[in-house]
Amino acid sequence: MVGVLTSNGYVLDESAHRLGSLSAVPDRERGDRVLLRERLRQDGYLFLRGLLDPEVVLGFRRYYFSLTEAATDRASYRQALFGEIVPGAEYAAFCAQPALRGWFEWFLGGKPFLHKRKIIRQTAPGEGGIGTATQAHYDLLYLREGTDQVLSAWIPIGDCPVARGGLTYLEGSHHRVLEDEARGLLKRPAASITADLPALADQYDARWLVTDYAAGDVVIHTAHTVHAALDNVSRSIRLSTDIRYQLSTTPTDPRWQSHWHDHDGL
Repeated sequence: MVGVLTSNGYVLDESAHRLGSLSAVPDRERGDRVLLRERLRQDGYLFLRGLLDPEVVLGFRRYYFSLTEAATDRASYRQALFGEIVPGAEYAAFCAQPALRGWFEWFLGGKPFLHKRKIIRQTAPGEGGIGTATQAHYDLLYLREGTDQVLSAWIPIGDCPVARGGLTYLEGSHHRVLEDEARGLLKRPAASITADLPALADQYDARWLVTDYAAGDVVIHTAHTVHAALDNVSRSIRLSTDIRYQLSTTPTDPRWQSHWHDHDGL
C-alpha cells in the first residue's frame, strides 16, 4: 500500500468502512462455473490471479513501448497508438489469446464475441488532476445499444501495485445500479458518474476495494459494477487494457464494432 490513496487528486477515506481489499477467486472455485457465476452475481467482479501467462503479458508490454518510446512528440505517439498498435495483429492476438478467449467460452457456455473497440490506457508517474485517472462509472453507460450481459476484462499489462494506479471497485455497487436501472432512475448519457470517489463511497455507503495486481492477473466485471482508477504515484508507467466479451448470440452495441480512438465519441 501507499501512504495516501488518491484518484484525480481526491484523497480516499482509508477507514475500515470506506476502503477494503479486492478478493481473488480461491483456487478451489476456479474450475466451478456454477460457483463463479454466483460469485459474479454477488460481488460484481471476478479477480482471477494468474489467468494469463505473465511472459505473454510482458511481451506485449515490450512490444507496446518499442513503438511508443520511439515517438518524438504527441502526434507521432498518437500515430503509433491509433495507427499501429490498436488496429495491429499483435494487439488482436493478445486480446483473443487462448487463455482468455477460452475462459470466456467456458464461463459463458457458448461461443464468445469480442468487441472490436478495445482500449489501452497509459498513465505516467505523477500525472494528476481531474481527467487523468479513469473516473467512477459503470460500463453500461457506454454500451446501452446491446445486451446488458456484456462482461469486461481489465488486464494490467505488467505488474500494477496500488501505487501505480490500478483499478478500484465500489463494493456491492452493482446491486444498487441494477435496482436503479430497473426503476428507470439512471438514464445517464455516456459519461462518467464523478471523479470524487470519496463522496461516491459516502453516497453508496460502501468501500472502495484495492489490491496489488501482477502481470497475468485479470479482473472480470459486470456492466453494472462501478469502478475507477487510482492515481499513479509510483516511478513506473501504468499500462492496461480493457476489453469486452459476450455470448455471440446476444445483441451487440454497433458503436463498439470499430477500433478504439480517443475521438470516437464514446
